[in-house]
Amino acid sequence: MVIIHTEEQLLDLTELIQKNDSIVFQINSDANLHPVENRISLIYIWVNDREFILPINHGEGIVSSIPITTDKTIWVLDKKSYLHKSIIMSDDIRDLNYSYYLSHNIPFDTDVHLTNAHKFYYRFHYDKQNINDVIPLVKHYEFLSGVRKSLELYMDRQTEVVLDVLFKIESSGLQTTSNMVYSEYNPFTSTGRPSNRFGGINFAALNKTDGSRKKFISRFETGVLVEFDFDAYHPRLIGDIVKYDFPQGSGHDHLAKTYGLSYDEGKALTFKYLYGGITSDAMENPFFKLVDLYIKKLWSRYKDSKFIESYIYNRRIFKNNLYNMNPNKLFNYMIQLLETENNIKILNELLPVIESYNSKLILYNYDSFLFDFDYKNDGIGYLKKIKSILERSGKFPTTTTMGDNYHEMKDVTEKLND
Repeated sequence: MVIIHTEEQLLDLTELIQKNDSIVFQINSDANLHPVENRISLIYIWVNDREFILPINHGEGIVSSIPITTDKTIWVLDKKSYLHKSIIMSDDIRDLNYSYYLSHNIPFDTDVHLTNAHKFYYRFHYDKQNINDVIPLVKHYEFLSGVRKSLELYMDRQTEVVLDVLFKIESSGLQTTSNMVYSEYNPFTSTGRPSNRFGGINFAALNKTDGSRKKFISRFETGVLVEFDFDAYHPRLIGDIVKYDFPQGSGHDHLAKTYGLSYDEGKALTFKYLYGGITSDAMENPFFKLVDLYIKKLWSRYKDSKFIESYIYNRRIFKNNLYNMNPNKLFNYMIQLLETENNIKILNELLPVIESYNSKLILYNYDSFLFDFDYKNDGIGYLKKIKSILERSGKFPTTTTMGDNYHEMKDVTEKLND
């Protein structure tokens, strides 16, 4: 292992990185700050079978953080975090932990390689700023070298569009009445549906009734928050698979009418059938008759193939990584996976279209998308463009709400339909 101390050493390392694929692990200075607000303490590089430590803001040495670019592949430990703050860049950056996750359906546990020094500092100095700058470089090397040896077997080249999309949303941040805060999506869940929490805030489950959403406001002087919600998203996704055509209008209202119930009663019954199991009575309903047939075929295919495969990005979840499965649980896994991939596909198309605008996509929650809308500079045409892309020619209709804060939102769906 070589610790880079001189400009000459750094130039030699740069040449190696530019000629070879490499593994590059970053350690940020502060263990508690979001990557957007953090700084790099040090970088571990494995290239051409050699190991290097490049201190950037560490107490044992500081090297001028000149940008390094390469057209070779860089393998990192956490792509989203890396992209938020990095000096070694390539057009081909790949996430080793994501590769591991796709094989095992759980993220790699880096804590197994933590040294006793890391455990001591993190336990007794958890509230100290920039704690990683004082942990000895040799201990960081021991930790990161161990992680690299465990993960270098997973240098696969799969699509990582989900990480790229979530990184872009995280970068936008959310303005509050006191400061800017940042969310952190975790895509390494059993179904692939990202969780989203950071700094004690569960962004995926912000309470709609207790007023806690009121602190989220627009960053723009003439801005408002705008949220698009998919109508009956899961039933429509399922309908697309089983070839059931929903008529125009509310999907939940349509299904409620087939039961002979009110909207609220029908919506509750739909979710009961989808997530709790389809009863014999429900199978007389045209929609659930098709859904029941699909569940049986999915279960049979799963038992024969020993895996399920997603519809959009062809991700496989293997039987030996799933536990206590039954037909309905497997169906729920599949639908959550489909929901996530459909959202990522839509967002991957949407984000490049709107990146030239001031307004920002600031939150994605399963069946809804929250935008910080600069009304004065971007205008209503911006919202109509978003609506068109999200709805996919009417296949997935949305409702739209708008407000000065995230708690007090009013329905403006009809205004966008004009």
